[in-house]
Amino acid sequence: MNSKNQTHMKTKNIIVLGSNFGGATAALELQRKLKNQATVTVISPNPDFTFIPSLIWVPFGRRKLNDISFPIRPIMEKKGIRFIQDAATRVNPEENTVETKQSGAFTYDYLVISTGIQMDFNIVENLHPEKGYVENIVIPKYGERALKKLDELTANPGPVVVGATQSASCMGAAYEYLFNLDKELRKRKIRDKVTLTWFTPEPFLGHFGIGGITGGQTMLEMFMKMYNIKWYTNASIDRIEKEIVYLKDGTELPYKMAMIMPPFIGTEAMFHSPELVDEKGFVVCNEGYQHITYKNVYAVGLAVEVKAPFACVVPFGVPKTGFPTEVSAKIAVKNIVNEIRGKQKFVKRDWGKIPAVCVMDAGHKEVIIMGDHLFKPRKFAVMIPNIFNDWTKLLVEKYFLLKFKHGLSMLP
Repeated sequence: MNSKNQTHMKTKNIIVLGSNFGGATAALELQRKLKNQATVTVISPNPDFTFIPSLIWVPFGRRKLNDISFPIRPIMEKKGIRFIQDAATRVNPEENTVETKQSGAFTYDYLVISTGIQMDFNIVENLHPEKGYVENIVIPKYGERALKKLDELTANPGPVVVGATQSASCMGAAYEYLFNLDKELRKRKIRDKVTLTWFTPEPFLGHFGIGGITGGQTMLEMFMKMYNIKWYTNASIDRIEKEIVYLKDGTELPYKMAMIMPPFIGTEAMFHSPELVDEKGFVVCNEGYQHITYKNVYAVGLAVEVKAPFACVVPFGVPKTGFPTEVSAKIAVKNIVNEIRGKQKFVKRDWGKIPAVCVMDAGHKEVIIMGDHLFKPRKFAVMIPNIFNDWTKLLVEKYFLLKFKHGLSMLP
């Protein structure tokens, strides 16, 4: 298609739902590549961008929320992107509309869904932090509350339980919390007064929902023994009561403080858009992150349905945060741009074939995970421990905060 014909093309109206990792990347890249060929609108209930990986430090006072968050509207508007702070309530793909809580309905030519997740606190009774029994580190306000709970534990030490429920899919963050907690308890000089217990639905330590990494199980078992942490694998919760977690095999885990990772499910807006999602509220896409039925709808990051390529005794999910979120967003953008420009090329990369790139904090130490694929089979995969400090994780945080503060979405 020549430039003269492009000039007379109708400007496409693209809506992006969500403004964190996936949504911000998609919106900024669409605007950068399409310029006057499209009008990009972001609809998000959140006024701030938050660097989610650093939430692990909030329960220990190493970071405050305002250290890792900043207003996203100014960045979007500076780049020529319209920003509407509102919550989507439903997508009607037959009519190409998005309904919102306060601003009415919006029509789109293309839609990118990056609505993230909500947590399934209903999987086990008393799991919700508002019940007052267990802590949560993923929802920002509860991360701050977990710090207060740690202060209470310091004044009155006792057993601590950390783990993930059946069907959970973010064991990595729970592992990070566990080892940071061990470090903080030692720093506060109460570790000898606290029994620390870890439980997970994984069949072995270090499965992570990716089938494990060579040497990972051995390394984690060594850490657990070295730090005097008792562990249970293939664990499934029967119920949570005040100061006791009951596993389905009859094991009782007493606690004075507990942090338990729940499963992730799709947002309410996605459950109210049943044409687009699976039974868990995740958008069903092909390998180009395009909906399998509605070809002008794309999804990225946590909103995407990713089926676990493994079967275990206790069900659990796969990780969808961080690097794969950005990769999926950029693939979706390439496909939208190619279609608008009349190119026939369709970019594909299955979620499991995205490279494994992760830096896990282990309490002022870190483990760097790298592999050519997230899921097996892989040509290579490695876990590199850094027992001296967590410089890499700190550098990653600084890099991404700088990148998004300046809208530099083209950077890796």
